[in-house]
Amino acid sequence: MSATLVETRAGTPSPGTPASRMKALARAELTLLGRNKAAMFTALVLPAMLTFSMNSAVDGMDLKESGLTVGTVLLPGSLGYVLLFAVYSALTGVFVVRREELVLKRLRTGELRDLEILAGASLPAVTLALAQCVLLAAGCSVVLDVAAPRAVWLAVAGLLLGTALMCVLAAATAAFTRSAEGAQISVMPMMLLSMAGSGMVVPLDVMPDAMASVCELLPLSPVIALIRGGWTGALDAGEVLGHVATAVAWTLIGVFAVRKRFRWEPRR
Repeated sequence: MSATLVETRAGTPSPGTPASRMKALARAELTLLGRNKAAMFTALVLPAMLTFSMNSAVDGMDLKESGLTVGTVLLPGSLGYVLLFAVYSALTGVFVVRREELVLKRLRTGELRDLEILAGASLPAVTLALAQCVLLAAGCSVVLDVAAPRAVWLAVAGLLLGTALMCVLAAATAAFTRSAEGAQISVMPMMLLSMAGSGMVVPLDVMPDAMASVCELLPLSPVIALIRGGWTGALDAGEVLGHVATAVAWTLIGVFAVRKRFRWEPRR
């Protein structure tokens, strides 16, 4: 956020409610996001490109025994790409850049509380990501001939849990990132592990049992499992509770890391 925007916000009486304060901050962040062409391309175009580039690879897998189809593999994976690129990676960069430009420090001198600052800065990315997920789900359903979800609530729950988790992990990653350039590197472990082992490309159902047992504990694995279960209807109550518990556990770990390590001033 530019110094001019920060000064304008500081010089204007802050709205009285948390919702109105976060709305004002989110509006400024949305303006800056729209000006960042590279971030917009990564968030809006890359997930769709990755989804359809993996079509041939998934088509060559033996999915018969798992009860999955190419569509029910690629569609949840596409939403996972959105969570990684449009939420996790984008917000990690936002938090780091705003901190290094002293924006976070200045915002804390006003009426905004710490949670309001982080939530307000996250709103534009989250809103765009959710809208993109709806469009991708509709597009994949048509192009890949995927039937309507059998348990819509399960897919929605997985997406909302995943969005919250990615926001928290973005703040936690920013806490350990020294610069904007470093943010491009610090997000890679999470992104690569998720794409390789969370069922986004290779479903856990077709992995060896030992490998699947480890991969299902990765942060994004329960989210993808819940979203996929929403389309296939193949999860029982015990499995749903297990995935929800894993996602919540990772979210709480992220919250703990943010509370203990998040920095509001540039790292020296």
